[in-house]
Amino acid sequence: MKKYILPLVVAGCFAVPSIAGATSNPYVSLSGGVGLMTNSTYGGLDDAYEYETGYLVNAAIGLKSGAYRVEAEIGYHQNDFKYYSDYNLTAWSFMANGYYDIGLSDSNITPYIMGGLGIANVNWEYSGGNDDDTTFAWQVGAGVGFKAADKVTIDIGYRYFATTDVELYGYDLSVGSHNIVAGVRFDL
Repeated sequence: MKKYILPLVVAGCFAVPSIAGATSNPYVSLSGGVGLMTNSTYGGLDDAYEYETGYLVNAAIGLKSGAYRVEAEIGYHQNDFKYYSDYNLTAWSFMANGYYDIGLSDSNITPYIMGGLGIANVNWEYSGGNDDDTTFAWQVGAGVGFKAADKVTIDIGYRYFATTDVELYGYDLSVGSHNIVAGVRFDL
C-alpha cells in the first residue's frame, strides 16, 4: 500500500501550485446514488459473491479553471451480500479527481468526463466480526451538469469505481462497482 501513497502525494504537490496559479474558482459538491457491485472473485473463485443494490455518498471540494476541474473527494460505499443477510461490504474512499467539462455554446447543459485516483479502506462485516484492508482505488465516469442557478449546478452521471484486490480473512477479494450518481455543486 505504501508504494501507492508516495506517487500520489508527489503528483498532488506538483499539481496544486499549477492549478492555484491559474484563474480558478472554488466549489463544493455533494452527491449520492445507487451502487451496483460487480460479483467478487474471492480466494481464486470467480463470482464467489454477489451483492444487493447498495448506495454511495460523496463530498468534495474543488477548483474549476476554464474547462478543467480538480477536486479532493471523500466517499462512502455500502452493499449487502446477496444470500447472506448479515454480511455487508463498505468502503471509505479518498480520491483526487480530474474533470473535463465539454462546453456547449449558449447552453445551460455541460457534458463532462472524469477520472480519479486514491485509496479506499474496504471493510467486510458480519454478525461475528469484521476485517478491513486499505488499498489503491480508481474511478472513471461521464455525466451532464445542468446550470440550476447562477452558482448552482445539478450533476447526473455514471462512475465505475474499483480497487486493487483487498485481503480480507486471508484471501484476496475483488472490488468493483457501477454507480449512478446525482449531486449538486455550489460555486463559492
